[in-house]
Amino acid sequence: MTNSPPPPILLSYRPPWQWPQLHGHFALRALAGVESLQPHGYGRRAQVDGQRGWFRVQTLSGQHALQLHHSASLQSCLPALTARVRKMFDLDCPPQQISAHFAADAQLGPLVARNPGLRLPTALDPFEQAVRAIVGQQVTVKAAVTISGRLITRLGEPVQVADAPEIQRLFPSASAIAAANLAGIGMPGKRVQTLQHFAARVASAALRLNLEAGYTAFIEQLCALPGIGTWTAEYIALRAFGEVDAFPASDLGLLKAPVWGPQGIDAKQLKARAEAWRPWRPWRAYAAVHLWHNYSEG
Repeated sequence: MTNSPPPPILLSYRPPWQWPQLHGHFALRALAGVESLQPHGYGRRAQVDGQRGWFRVQTLSGQHALQLHHSASLQSCLPALTARVRKMFDLDCPPQQISAHFAADAQLGPLVARNPGLRLPTALDPFEQAVRAIVGQQVTVKAAVTISGRLITRLGEPVQVADAPEIQRLFPSASAIAAANLAGIGMPGKRVQTLQHFAARVASAALRLNLEAGYTAFIEQLCALPGIGTWTAEYIALRAFGEVDAFPASDLGLLKAPVWGPQGIDAKQLKARAEAWRPWRPWRAYAAVHLWHNYSEG
């Protein structure tokens, strides 16, 4: 019996696909000790179906596939791990269909045509992403990463991984966050209350983080919680689950994308425009991806 990592497997995708986009997304948000970035790879600690371990993905030159390496401890839940990693890197996206869907739109059409390989990167763990979304309310991505790092340092369970020494902690559990003293964590008191109330609901199973009841019901359920508004709920649906119809219309990056001109667009106008992208295919999240990319270019 050996604990050596199993042989890597290939995860295919339909081109075009842009590794720099995915790498840039995860690099900007990487949590030290939990995630690890290399020029052509990404790795992290993972807990899947109750099993703990690690995985890494690497790009492959000349192949439309990622190579997935994983610890022996995750072999028994490989189908679930594979499904999560495919969702995380949006490997099942149909880029040609998405390009065709937006082609007739005067603003979105040229953006999508210019970058047809953009994908919808999502988180491995929905709870982790939801916490990060709440922490990230009204602060920069950099500030949210800093605060999330403090949560990990204070509350994340230490781990030792011989095959991945740079991965040192688990992301804190819902029960740990709910019960912790978060004084001095770097968030306003109201946001701390929001975070801990949310974590307590998850820990008690009063709130289930899934889309089984549908996207609309999930948004309504989140917005019923104190301190969680439409932006946070939509962002969680988009980044935690890859919900392709999610669209946080009040997001600053979407409103100030250069495609709208120097004055930008207001949230009400953008929400109305986004309704025109929904018929036939609910792919508003891909519109958000292209608008965010446009904002980053501007």
